[in-house]
Amino acid sequence: MAFVQNFPFMSIILSLFSGPLCSVLDGKRARRVNAAVIVIIGGMSICTLRYVISAGRPYVYRMGHFPAPWGNEIRVGVLEAFMACFFCAVTLLCMLGGIREREAQIEEGKQNLYYVMVNLLLCSLLALIYTNDLFTAYVFVEINTISACGLIMIRQTGRTFEAAARYMIMSLLGSGLLLLGISYLYAVTGHLLMSDIRQQVQTIAATGQYHISLMVALGLMSVGLAIKSALYPFHAWLPDAYGYSTLSSSAILSSLVSKGYIFLLVKIFYRVVGAQVVRESKVVNVLFVFGIAGMIMGSLSAIREGNLRRMIAYSSVAQIGYIYMGLGLATEAGSIASLYHVLSHGATKSLLFVAAAGLADASGGSDKYGDITGAGFRNRLAGVAFTVGSLSMVGMPMFSGFISKLLFAQAAVGHTHKMFPTVIALAISTVLNAVYFMKTVIRIYTRRPMEQAGGSGAAGPSPDAGAHAGMPGTESLPGAGRQVSLWEQPAKTAALLCFILLNLILGLNSDPIVRLIQSGFEMFE
Repeated sequence: MAFVQNFPFMSIILSLFSGPLCSVLDGKRARRVNAAVIVIIGGMSICTLRYVISAGRPYVYRMGHFPAPWGNEIRVGVLEAFMACFFCAVTLLCMLGGIREREAQIEEGKQNLYYVMVNLLLCSLLALIYTNDLFTAYVFVEINTISACGLIMIRQTGRTFEAAARYMIMSLLGSGLLLLGISYLYAVTGHLLMSDIRQQVQTIAATGQYHISLMVALGLMSVGLAIKSALYPFHAWLPDAYGYSTLSSSAILSSLVSKGYIFLLVKIFYRVVGAQVVRESKVVNVLFVFGIAGMIMGSLSAIREGNLRRMIAYSSVAQIGYIYMGLGLATEAGSIASLYHVLSHGATKSLLFVAAAGLADASGGSDKYGDITGAGFRNRLAGVAFTVGSLSMVGMPMFSGFISKLLFAQAAVGHTHKMFPTVIALAISTVLNAVYFMKTVIRIYTRRPMEQAGGSGAAGPSPDAGAHAGMPGTESLPGAGRQVSLWEQPAKTAALLCFILLNLILGLNSDPIVRLIQSGFEMFE
């Protein structure tokens, strides 16, 4: 066995044990440990990706070198290694972009606990990507849930407590359904390893035995993971969780947490149950309908929202709908489009949240629409970054969102029953995306009356600031605009530039990435 084959297991263990280590360190040392762990795991993931690409086939790693049922397995292919690289990169940039907000919003004595949660969250995401065992996947789903809940409530305000409670209730409901589905599947097949279950399911499907039990298991697992990933109408927890938690938490939750559950569902469809059985079950038709409903209803909710961060959160409901619509097509092309959109949405949503924080910095800390007027002039990089993210979400060429929508449209072409609903939903959703994103871009590039009177370069206070203009601490007053220098927050500047570059890479260099996803998807079978 090549030494590099140990890297996925080492990545999971490193992130798992770095959590307890951070709990005994102070905030600054815990932050350094967290950054070092993410960088090291990212480097090991890159090495693993290069290895499986050169090998041209996946490999199975037995922990402890014992076979099932005494041992456990992880399975590594191109797609798993690539997703691990992407998750590490986005996590690092989200943490980098939210340093200032974490220090301001989290009590000094509890900042180390935040990094404990991030390390455990990364551990659970890596385990969901790599594991070849369904029950192990469930265990790390629960670790993921607890970690995400901690990231939401660590800010300790009334809003975040409420959001964390909603998240926990809905997430535990989804976890319960997932566990019931796994239990049904184990009762039918007698196995927990994904490869062993696949062989037994093929036999069951061929003989027609336990057909109803198999469909019940598949339905329970699909609904459970749909609830956990906030598929409409199971999204009630999402706006508050994304809108009121710290910047890094919002960016990580929106970009990665729900995507880990979606990736697990893709593994269940294609590696556990099999594409043919999934198509015959009609579960994909249900996901298709709710995906389209999410695309429309999430966009309508975003249009009505008057808070910038909550608008971005409602946009996530629509984008998750895209992913489930692609899975609902029940074709390889549709699943590849959904996996590409996982990358596109992960890169773009983080960009939007970090950019929104920069616009709020230039607007007295407020992210209400009335206060961010002209913020694109007061924080130019944040304005450009938000515009790039908005254009990507709308689906303009050059950006990753355009490639996603193109892949969805191509996947739908020729589909007997789902082509026209898919194309119509894409068109309607794109128009709605343009309404609320371009409305926001126009607002951040519309000068306030006092700014216009003060000249093109002025960044005077808003009318709401009134008598507070010129007073110390004006920047903390809602509506009190101020000029934000490019180098005032170097970490956030670096994160925004990297997110913009990542979005452009996904948009302008999509062919190699799509081929990589396709080759990894073929290894799934």
